[in-house]
Amino acid sequence: MTRTTQESQRIVITGITRGLGRAMAERFAGLGHTVAGCGRSHTAIKELETLLGKSHHVVALDVTHDQAVKAWAQDVMARFGPPDLLINNAAVINQSAALWDVPAAEFDRVVDINIKGVANVIRHFVPAMIARGRGVIVNFSSGWGRSTSPEVGPYCATKWAIEGLTRALAQELPHGLAAIPLNPGIIDTAMLRSCFGTEAGEYVDPATWAQTAVPFLLGLGPDQNGKPLTVG
Repeated sequence: MTRTTQESQRIVITGITRGLGRAMAERFAGLGHTVAGCGRSHTAIKELETLLGKSHHVVALDVTHDQAVKAWAQDVMARFGPPDLLINNAAVINQSAALWDVPAAEFDRVVDINIKGVANVIRHFVPAMIARGRGVIVNFSSGWGRSTSPEVGPYCATKWAIEGLTRALAQELPHGLAAIPLNPGIIDTAMLRSCFGTEAGEYVDPATWAQTAVPFLLGLGPDQNGKPLTVG
């Protein structure tokens, strides 16, 4: 069964300080849902605290730090309970270059945030969702998680990994939960501009995208478990 978009939901979002994460947070909150999120920018977190208000909870956090993620998850669930919708959105892309020209440290950073960060969040939120007997985990993939392009090899590798990780997770979840790898589509973000330059402006902006994406996300449920989906 799918959930109605009308009932109030508890939403957890990583990478909440910019781009799609911020657009989703503002849209979810505007529709009356409770938002908890994390991002690496202390300044942006302060802005979001003011913008969203005290009924929501956002913190500065690096998802690659497992113990910090554990403490954050415990705090969020003490405040609100297990999430109805857990969105792993935090990700970075490598500077466009042939694979052999990508420095080892940069490759590690992409892998650490895009794959290990997702695993850390799942590790510390999903057991409580299982104990509760319901909830949806959405791991953001990409068009480059189902296809490839030159000079973004590390990013492609991580998003292909997210597709596999999420489908395997879906097979592990008990009835009543769902894990979904989601391609958000092509959106004019800073990440896209790092690859497309000014041509990224031909695509929809995050706030406009969120008007379609948020209702789509709120409608996901167990019937979509393990299905690779795309917004729009």
